[in-house]
Amino acid sequence: MRKVAAIVIASAFFAILLISFYQIPQSGYSGSEYYYSNPITGSHANESVPSHYISGTKNETGAVNAVTAIVVEYRGFDTLGEVTVLFTAATGVAFLLHKGKGGKKRAEANLILREGSKLVLPFILLAGAYIFIHGHLTPGGGFPGGAVIASGFLLMMLSYPKFFMKEKPVSITESFAGITFAVIGLLGLLFASSFLENFLPLGNAGYLLSAGIIPVIYIAIGFKVGSELSSIADKLKEVQK
Repeated sequence: MRKVAAIVIASAFFAILLISFYQIPQSGYSGSEYYYSNPITGSHANESVPSHYISGTKNETGAVNAVTAIVVEYRGFDTLGEVTVLFTAATGVAFLLHKGKGGKKRAEANLILREGSKLVLPFILLAGAYIFIHGHLTPGGGFPGGAVIASGFLLMMLSYPKFFMKEKPVSITESFAGITFAVIGLLGLLFASSFLENFLPLGNAGYLLSAGIIPVIYIAIGFKVGSELSSIADKLKEVQK
C-alpha cells in the first residue's frame, strides 16, 4: 500500500512539474536580441535582456549596482530560496551535532593570535556591515557581508578554545532577520502589486538612502547569513576531536 501511495504521489508531483515547465515562456537568441514566446498564447516579445538590465536598472530600482538589483528585485524569490536553504543547512547541523560542549580540549593559541584577534575583530565586523549596507552602491551584498562577519567570530573560536556563541542572541538575530525579509515581501504584496515588489521611495541613485527596499533586504540577509554561518561554525567547534 505504501509503495502504491508513493508511486501516486511521485506521479502527481511529476505531472505538476511538467505542467509548470510547459507554461514557462520559451526563450532564444536571434541576432542581437533575446526573444520570449508564450507557449499558451503563442505571442512573442523581442527584447534585449542584458541591455534592459544595464540601461533600466537605475530607473526601475534606484540601485547603482545592477547585480544587486537583479538578485534582490528581479529574482527576489530565488534569493529568498537561497536564504531558506542556508537556514535549513544550519538547522540540520544544529540537529545532528547537538552533543553539548564536550569536545576534546584544544591547546590555547599563541599570544600573537589571541591579542591580534581581539584587535582586528571590530574591523572585520565593520567591514562586513559595510559590505551589506552598501550592497546597492558597490559590489557586495548580504551574503558576502554576512560571511565576513561570521569569519570574525570564527577567528575568535580559533584563538580561544573556550569561546562559544551564545545560542539565544544568535537565534533571535537569525529569526528576526528572516521575519524581516518575509514581512518586506508581504508589504510589497499589500502596497504594490506583487511579493517583494518595491513600495518605498527610490531616492537619488548613488546615495546611501536610495534603491527602495533593496538596502533593507540586504541588511536583513547580512544579519541572517552572519548568524547562521557563525552558528554552524560554533556547532562544529563543539564536536571537534
